Amino acid sequence: MWNWRKSGWTLRRGAYDMHLSAWAEAHARPLLTPLGRRWRHSESVAGTARDLAGSLTLEDADVLVAAAYLHDVGYAPKLALCGFHPLDGGRYLRALGHGRLAGLVAHHTGAQHEAKLRGLQQKLARFDDEQSLVSAALTYCDLTNGPDGERLTPEQRIIDVEARYGADSPVTTGLRAAWPQLLDAVRRVEELRRP
Repeated sequence: MWNWRKSGWTLRRGAYDMHLSAWAEAHARPLLTPLGRRWRHSESVAGTARDLAGSLTLEDADVLVAAAYLHDVGYAPKLALCGFHPLDGGRYLRALGHGRLAGLVAHHTGAQHEAKLRGLQQKLARFDDEQSLVSAALTYCDLTNGPDGERLTPEQRIIDVEARYGADSPVTTGLRAAWPQLLDAVRRVEELRRP
């Protein structure tokens, strides 16, 4: 249940209140820190999400930052059941009762294209794809931060992905198939940021 407090939106869980984004950071950190680069990337993606927060409602800003921290949580070895991190992360978050976060994570950065290549599109379709400003902002944040947390352009990011995974990998092929959609999301967020 969302409650308005002087400090912003909070998620009521039992006897305490906590920002969803603070919960997400505390939850993602132990799962991704052992993976080094994944955690640095997720922290950087969350930092970019915080920079965008002023352009969103308080609730959407908190959800965006939370999704940014958790978007790669499916890479955590104990969560990697099918080996497709958006789906593994989405399943995990849905099991924790976070349906909106589960959908954002499952569908982040054009995941449906890679899911199709992997034969997982029906499983991915079980998650809501809200196709909102929040999901566009998550794509923007992911595409503008490299694996070590460095700022990149979307074009530099896809070159980096191809260098790490190979030109014929489902990751690279899926990103290339999603590219027009991803660039539309980036443009949408960049327009939002203009004064």
